[in-house]
Amino acid sequence: MSAKTFLISGVLICCFLTSQAQYGFKNPVYPLQVIFDTDFGPDYDDVGAITLLHAFADSNYIRILATMASSKHKNAAAAINVFNTYFNRPEIPIGVVRGNAVALGDNQHWTDSVISRYPHHIKSNQDVPDALVLYRKILAAQPDHSVTIITVRFLTNLANLLESPPDVYSPFNGYELVKKKVSNLVSMAGRFPTGREFNLDQDVPATKKVLEQWPTTILFSGFEIGQKIKTGIPLLENEKIKNSPVKDVFAICIPMAKEDSAGRMSWDETAVLVAVKGWRGFYTLEYGHCEIDSGGFNEWKKTGTNQAHLVEKQSPEIMTYIINQLMMYQPPNKK
Repeated sequence: MSAKTFLISGVLICCFLTSQAQYGFKNPVYPLQVIFDTDFGPDYDDVGAITLLHAFADSNYIRILATMASSKHKNAAAAINVFNTYFNRPEIPIGVVRGNAVALGDNQHWTDSVISRYPHHIKSNQDVPDALVLYRKILAAQPDHSVTIITVRFLTNLANLLESPPDVYSPFNGYELVKKKVSNLVSMAGRFPTGREFNLDQDVPATKKVLEQWPTTILFSGFEIGQKIKTGIPLLENEKIKNSPVKDVFAICIPMAKEDSAGRMSWDETAVLVAVKGWRGFYTLEYGHCEIDSGGFNEWKKTGTNQAHLVEKQSPEIMTYIINQLMMYQPPNKK
C-alpha cells in the first residue's frame, strides 16, 4: 500500500467513526428508517446512490422502507426493482409518481439493458402504486419522528405529500403526517450560493412548496459538491466484479460522454453518504434557507436554522476514494 493510499484509508476510517457521533441537526439512531426518492433514468449516479444505500443496509445502518420514483420514466419501477433484487431485497415497496410530473427520456438506454439482463418481478410502472399513496401508507406505520427521506431528483412526490388529505392510512393531512413521522430530509438539489439546478428547476411549483412548507430539517447536497467527485473507473477496472448491473450501467454510460472520462460526477451518492453517516468529518454546514424564483433560479439566504447546505471540507480526492470504495460493494452470495 502506498503512503498516499494509506493516508486516504486512514482518513476514511476517521471520517466514518467521527461522522457516526453527529448527524446534521440530530444524532442518528441506527438503523435509520429510510425512504429513497429517485428518478432512475436517464442519469446514472442514481445507480451509485442505490448501491451505497444497500451497502449501508447490509451493515445494519439503515432499513430501506421504500424506493420511490419522482419522474415518469417508462422503466423506472422495473429498473429500481432490478437493483433491489440484485441486492437481495426484491420485496422493497416501489412507488411511481402519478399526475403532473416530469417525464424523462433515456438516450443511453441503460435501463433497457439491465431490465433485459437481470431478474426482476416488476415489469412496468403500472405494476406499482402511486408514490403518494405509498408514502402515506409507509409513514403512517412508522414511529413518530423516525423516518429519513433521501431525495435525489425532483421534489414532486414530496409536494404531493404535503398537499394530501387524510385517508385510510392516517387521519392526518400531508403536512401533519410529515411533521409527525419524518425526522430529516436530505436532498441532492440546488446550486449554492446561487444558480440553476435541474432537480429544482424542472418542477418549480413543487420545489417552491417544499422549500417553503416542509416542516422538518432539510440538508442539501448542492450541485457544486458532487460535481468535483468523479467515480466509477475503479469499479470498471475491478475484474473480480462480474454479472453486476451496477458495473454494467457504468460500462455503458461512461464511454458515451467525454465529460465522464475520469468518472461520473457523484451528486446523488453524496446525499446518501451524509444522510446515513452524517456530515461531520466530510463537510461543514452553512445554515439558512433556499429560495427559488418563478424561472427556476435558486438563491441561498443566510437566515433560519431549519435548512443547511454542505460546504466542502475534505478534498474531492478523498471523497472520490470513499464513494468509489462503497460503489464496489457486492451483495453476499453474488459471483
